[in-house]
This record gives sequence, C-alpha cells and structure tokens, in this order.
Amino acid sequence: MNKRFVRFGASDEERGYYQTLVAKYGSPLLVISRQRLIGQYQELRRQLPGVSLYYAIKAFPQLEVLNVLAEQGCHFDVASEGEIALLRQLSVSGRKTIHTHPIKKDADIRAALRGGSTTFVVDNADELKKLLAYRQRVGVLLRVSFRSNSAAVDLSRKFGCSPDQVVGIVEEARGMGIHIRGLSFHVGSQSLTPDTHVEAIDRCNLLIDDINRSQKNPMNVLDIGGGFPVDYSNDQPDMDAFFQKIRDALARLPQDISVIAEPGRFLVAPAVTGIASVSGKARRGDFQWYYLDDGIYGSYSGQLFDHVLYPLQILEDRGDHEAAILSGPTCDSIDIIAEDIRLPQLQEGDLIIGHMMGAYTAATSTRFNSISNARIILVD
Repeated sequence: MNKRFVRFGASDEERGYYQTLVAKYGSPLLVISRQRLIGQYQELRRQLPGVSLYYAIKAFPQLEVLNVLAEQGCHFDVASEGEIALLRQLSVSGRKTIHTHPIKKDADIRAALRGGSTTFVVDNADELKKLLAYRQRVGVLLRVSFRSNSAAVDLSRKFGCSPDQVVGIVEEARGMGIHIRGLSFHVGSQSLTPDTHVEAIDRCNLLIDDINRSQKNPMNVLDIGGGFPVDYSNDQPDMDAFFQKIRDALARLPQDISVIAEPGRFLVAPAVTGIASVSGKARRGDFQWYYLDDGIYGSYSGQLFDHVLYPLQILEDRGDHEAAILSGPTCDSIDIIAEDIRLPQLQEGDLIIGHMMGAYTAATSTRFNSISNARIILVD
C-alpha cells in the first residue's frame, strides 16, 4: 500500500455536508457512519454465511461503534481488561467474547473471567500452565502461525505455534487436564489475497481430523481470524472472488466444526471519515506547505503504525496544482501526512477529507504536544 489515491473537488451538497459538521462540532473530526458500519457487517455476513463474527475491538475501540455492532448481533474479540471494560459499559455479556491475546498475565485472566469472558487463546505450553487453576471454567483455542507474504502487517511473526507443534501442545494440554476446543490463526492484516487463508483452513482441517481420531473430547472450533482487505488505493481485488475461495475451503470442514472470525478493519475502516482544516501555510523552497489540525500523531497515526496511506479528498480545486506538503499540527518534523503530492492553492479554513479512516487511526493516536485528538461523532 504505497500509492495514495487523491480526489479533487466536491459537489455543493458534499461540500456543504462537511462544512456543516465542522460548523457544529469543530475540527478535526472523525465521523462514523452508522449505515456504512451496518452495511459492512451485513456484507461480511453475506460473504461468510454461518461464520460467527467477533469484532476486533482494537481496530477502533469506540463505544458508538461497539453499540451499533452489538445491536446487529455481533460478538467481540477482546485482548485487554480495558476492552472488556468498554463492553461492560454497554452491558454486553462476556459470553459474547473471546480473549484472543496469546500471552497473558494472571491478572489479565482473572479480569477476563470477572467480565464473563471464558474462551482464551494460547500458543505455547507455558501459557497453558497459566490456565491450570481455571481449567474447569475456561475453553481454550490454540493459535497456529501461518506466515503471509501478501499481508500488510504480518501477525504470525509475533504469535502462533508452528503447525508441526500443534499435536505435541494438544497432548501436553491433555496431560494437564485442559481440553483444547479448537484451533485459531490470523494470516495478517490487510491480506490482499485469500491464498494464506485457504492454506491455513486446509492445514487446520487436517490437524483437527488427526487429533480427533485420538481423543475422546473432539475439537469443534476453528477461528479464521481477520485480515480481510479494504480499498485504500482504488484498486481493491474482486471481493466476491476473494471470499469465494475462503468459502470453498470452509466447505471442506466437517459439518460439526463451528467457525468464527475476528474482523476489525473490514468492518470499521470504510465507516469512518476524517475531516481536518488548514490552519496555516508557508512557502519553503520548492514546496508550498499546508499545516493541518490533524496529523501523524493524531488520526493519521496509521501511516506509521499500520502502513496505510489514506485516500484524500481536497474539497477546493482552485488554480494550478503545485508541489506541496501536508503537515500535521505538532512541532515534530516527522509529522507529515503527504509530501509527494501536487495540490491546488489552499486557504486557511479549507477542509481536507480523509476516507477509510476507521481502522487503527483513533486507536493509535497520541496526545503529543498536548494537542487534543480529533472529536469522534456518529451520524445517520
């Protein structure tokens, strides 16, 4: 994802919509569309029928998002006491969660149990030992590593046992009196092809079949993670074809296997729009600099942490385009949103729109320079 999509100009209706929001709420803003969020959830249900969806809260841990998804019947993937506390504010039952962080302190386990979350993911025998005291209260999934060359963020480098280790860990768990209910994997974030998903599903299918032949309590769960891609650069793959390959692989599983998924980006990224204002400008050498009231330390933090270039829309398209730099508001020189860009002449107060800004934006923003984060609002 090294290509940025930029759109110039807007209809009077579109321009008026953004200007009205800023007049009412100020700038910068992150605007959540309830209807787009519901639409993404329904689309994923259509693409993965029969798969239980657990929203990965870490992508955008906002109460408004959680509430909308809970109303739709979505379950939740939690990884910390803080995420559990968010659900508690909405009275979401812990039974509708899975705790997917493979490495936990005992305090994390106890906090999850207090919140009603009883399904835990582990990826090694040392983590199994932490569950010994709670083995009568918990269900366990074993996370398996499947590396993907097509994912923007490789999540199997840090977590997951190798497929060759699975049988040994399951046997060790059995010796401890812990039943591993199923397998889990995550092929990586923003995976641009379904190939690793398919490989992982097929390999887990074989592993589950092999293990179930030798134990009385069979495995009956497969967690296929997330990583389903969204379109940041106007060149998204054919998503019907993408999911068809995953559906074909899932169809090869035994009918008694329950399948769950942990979507985050796919649900929330398209549902959030960023609005920033030009605060100032300066001519420096060959470039026209524009300083915005949001930047890398704020909503655009995903450009560093998530390897994403968000699609931009420049509402005003006056004059010839010239070499320009879009800067964030902090005093740090790394706070640059875009410098390989040609822009029309902008004025103070002009609005810059960032699209696809739900996933890993507000979630990873900071308060550097004690600058306030973008205000988050829910519309429609």
